[in-house]
Amino acid sequence: MKSICFYFQIHQPFRLKRYRFFNIGNDHYYFDDFSNEDIMQQIAAKSYIPANRMLLDLINQYRGKFKVAFSISGVALEQMEIYAPEVIDGLRELSKSGDVEFLTETYAHSLSSLFDPEEFRNQVTNHAERIELLFGQKPKVIRNTELIYSDKIAEMVYEMGYSKMITEGAKHILGWKSPNYVYQSASQPQLKLLLKNSRFSDDIAYKFSDYTWNEYPLTAEKFISWIASTPQEEEVINLFMNYEVLGNLQPSHSGIFEFIKALPRFAFEKGINFSTPSEIMDTKKPVGAINVPETISWADEERDVSAWLGNKLQQSALKSLYGIGERVRLCIDRQLKQDWMYLQSSDHFYYMSTKHFGSNNSNFSPYMSPYDAFNNYMNVLSDFIVRVKSQYPDTVDNEELNALLTTIHNQEMEIKRLQKELKTVIGTNEELLVEKLSKKDKIKVLSSKN
Repeated sequence: MKSICFYFQIHQPFRLKRYRFFNIGNDHYYFDDFSNEDIMQQIAAKSYIPANRMLLDLINQYRGKFKVAFSISGVALEQMEIYAPEVIDGLRELSKSGDVEFLTETYAHSLSSLFDPEEFRNQVTNHAERIELLFGQKPKVIRNTELIYSDKIAEMVYEMGYSKMITEGAKHILGWKSPNYVYQSASQPQLKLLLKNSRFSDDIAYKFSDYTWNEYPLTAEKFISWIASTPQEEEVINLFMNYEVLGNLQPSHSGIFEFIKALPRFAFEKGINFSTPSEIMDTKKPVGAINVPETISWADEERDVSAWLGNKLQQSALKSLYGIGERVRLCIDRQLKQDWMYLQSSDHFYYMSTKHFGSNNSNFSPYMSPYDAFNNYMNVLSDFIVRVKSQYPDTVDNEELNALLTTIHNQEMEIKRLQKELKTVIGTNEELLVEKLSKKDKIKVLSSKN
């Protein structure tokens, strides 16, 4: 029996305000609160809230037969809690249904898997904890930022305790193979993989309202007939896309909500069901291994990481950012750690991409040009690095600094232990003193304590 696996990504970065060279050293707040609030509330109203409601209606209507999965970045969750808490409420209702799975990813939607393995592990751990806290689910499946994947990343993921992952079904990796199966990692065979079906996913995400497309209009009946016509042995159809496709990237007047509502009915008529990533990978065995020596993603036609690493501006910014990572992890300053997290979001580097300048994708950037994005980011990063170095100077190397901080931490713990012992001793002496008092005085002492 064929299964459709719907997976939605939700991510919004903390966008930077205009930060000029002269702000360095004088202004330590980097974020555009007005834009962040405005964009989150607009997208929540157009997409997240009505989409949540629609999915919950479908789940209730089909009573356990319709299922979806989400991966929501930690920085998006923080903005929802601040600017659109009703979105969180809707996602909680979906979680309670038992038919929605929440995946884990990097907390900041970062590129840490490519530059800083320790940071990558920390962010995935923090994100999984946040998901469990908010939605009562301990994630079993991991997806990396923008479905970024390689054999090296597979090894890191498995070492972190995950045996299930989703990524892109890139044509140059699959060759003649179909994405409509469960696979395993070539570098870590115990790691199962689900691959995005780019053709069917992109038909909904990008072509649905394209009047020039030769298949326009796309109806639910037509779409399900395409899936049903795939070879019988191909049992897994993975539809991975951004949640904003529902109502924002494909506006409501295009009929996108009606299309999704109609899909289950036509699917069930054809004997096609819906499953979560965990259900599929728990019940189906891998048909083979996927070898990915070079990093892939779900971005652009190339399905590589050139959207974030394609030019010297991006490479320089990322090198400067992750060059300070070890020092940031040593610090205990909450504001520094929070800024460090927000500055890692992949969007900042996407805005610097020269391959998108002048295309439709450049509409997502708040900057006039990639160079404007680079200059603004580097001004912010320069101030951030100054703040880090003011607390942890370059004159002290990382190992020496780590040893010093460990010593200080141990001394603090020893002081707390001695203070606790001292309180115990004082309390014991008071009790002995009271015992020696006369009955009349003892009553007075006890009365005064009460």
